[in-house]
Amino acid sequence: MILDGKAPTGPIEKSWDKHRFDMKLVNPSNKRKFKILVVGTGLAGGAGAASLGELGYNVEAFCYQDSARRAHSIAAQGGINAAKNYPNDGDSIYRLFYDTIKGGDFRAREADVWRLAQVSNNIIDQCVAQGVPFARDYAGYLDNRSFGGAQVSRTFYARGQTGQQLLLGAYSALSRQVKAGTVKLHQRTEMVDLVVVDGVAKGITVRNLITGKIESHWGDAVILATGGYVNVFYLSTNAMGCSVTAAWKAAQKGAYFANPCYTQIHPTCIPQHGDKQSKLTLMSESLRNDGRCWVPKKAADCENLAGDITEDDRDYYLERKYPSFGNLAPRDIASRAAKEQCDDERGVGPGKRGVYLDFADSINRLGEETIRGRYGNLFEMYEKITDENAYQQPMRIYPAPHYSMGGLWVDYNCMSNIPGLFVLGEANFSVHGANRLGASALMQGLADGYFVIPYTIAGYLAGITPGTVKDDHAEFKRSVEEVEGQTNKLLNINGKKTVSELHRELGKVMWEDVGMARSDASLNNAIKRIPEIREEFWNNVNVTGEAGELNQQLENAGRLADFLEFAEVFAKDALHREESCGGHFRTEHQTDDGEAMRDDENFAYAAAWEFKGAGNEPELHKEPLKFENVKLAVRSYK
Repeated sequence: MILDGKAPTGPIEKSWDKHRFDMKLVNPSNKRKFKILVVGTGLAGGAGAASLGELGYNVEAFCYQDSARRAHSIAAQGGINAAKNYPNDGDSIYRLFYDTIKGGDFRAREADVWRLAQVSNNIIDQCVAQGVPFARDYAGYLDNRSFGGAQVSRTFYARGQTGQQLLLGAYSALSRQVKAGTVKLHQRTEMVDLVVVDGVAKGITVRNLITGKIESHWGDAVILATGGYVNVFYLSTNAMGCSVTAAWKAAQKGAYFANPCYTQIHPTCIPQHGDKQSKLTLMSESLRNDGRCWVPKKAADCENLAGDITEDDRDYYLERKYPSFGNLAPRDIASRAAKEQCDDERGVGPGKRGVYLDFADSINRLGEETIRGRYGNLFEMYEKITDENAYQQPMRIYPAPHYSMGGLWVDYNCMSNIPGLFVLGEANFSVHGANRLGASALMQGLADGYFVIPYTIAGYLAGITPGTVKDDHAEFKRSVEEVEGQTNKLLNINGKKTVSELHRELGKVMWEDVGMARSDASLNNAIKRIPEIREEFWNNVNVTGEAGELNQQLENAGRLADFLEFAEVFAKDALHREESCGGHFRTEHQTDDGEAMRDDENFAYAAAWEFKGAGNEPELHKEPLKFENVKLAVRSYK
């Protein structure tokens, strides 16, 4: 099937404004008749729920955390992009649009990216009005810093805590609507099924994580804002509770999953320190503004202390390979470059899987207090984890799974192929192509929540009658029975392996065979191994406890069951895409100097997969990508 993204036609500069005008509206008194379910309360979900509540809709918001303010958006560190051009260094909406298209290696829909760039400036105004404490310069103006993939300074930040401060802004807006009665908040509640009636999304089934009770909720529309799926690698920078479950339950009911192989490996993370580690820690990309990446030129020096290696014996490999962007090369390129040095046996630290991020030059030039003011909390976090003072010696970093560019397929209105099911933020595939530029995740989440979904959902709701399907419909009862059946099945396996052991096995396969470098052989090995792990899971996992109680083993087992189905589609998407682009690097498709080699003639499309059941071949649907405003070109940062 050829998919229609419903992108507006005509001059791209007017596309979003014209589209908003052309959409149908819901008048204020009618808004009160509609009920909207929002799953996820991070930046996209929290902003969306708050905005829809402010407009007068009845909103019910769901999060599995004990508080909406604990969503994983809180972990974002470095900043949020916007085309304000405050430094007067040549930025513009078009340049942000261009950088994002190029950064995604020409695998994103132009119209969506233009809209993102256009509304970026509104986001900053909104957040300042909420009291978000962005950094300011000496004169009191909002400050900016640089991020990878751009030659302008467009990133607004709050030290290394930008995600936390933005989430608190969205949370305050959400809390206001909770008090006003327009939003009802369901905490410690996990979505475990999507209810579809006659092909239309009409509700969700959830598990109360405290009592274990399974119950359903009806809605005139369902919004998923549930983040990404990189915990399929087991070790990642994501919170351990992050999963593919909500999106995958939608996929099981017919929603297409687009570009699952597009995952981001972040170049600056604290290296893994042992086999029993449960997650990895991000060190913000913003650190590469003032830190220089290097490794010893000679393998023999890798055992020496960093301070004992002379300047002449250091290889500042990003500055050498990419002189135009240097240490601010995009994440996919910087990650592969770090791996390249370690594969060349010039890695540092235990296991030789690390490179240095050195601040000595910046401290000598600017002073330690300036660096402390910019990144102090990041240095503190690094020292707590490693017991090393990065003001006195270089940080050690290594790439780690971080972000999902792929996600549920949506059209320009953020609606999936299932009518009534909308998907926001990292959970959809729409704007980052094959590689997300740093500081663009927070931008997308808030753009979708504050400035896109309030318009586009109205266009859908204006064409339906509110409350036609409620939770007394037979599909809701059937959904609850299916969930209870799977719960009992998991509890009655009584095998010998824990959920964590099996998840670690899956993660090892995914990292080694579907990680930073992929090949025909490695992907076929993964496609062989994943069903074997899935079979062992369903025959040998040991889930302790009961259904009707707080049971984190049961939660994790359900999430792993979904990862084990999703991972196979992920690997098949990577095998199908016979090209290298962005974070998807096929070793068979690279230039003589090791750069990604795209195949625009055969793969300039979004690959949207229709799940046909575990063990069955998924069906591929394509959305052709047209580039009318940015010319397709070899992506170069040299």
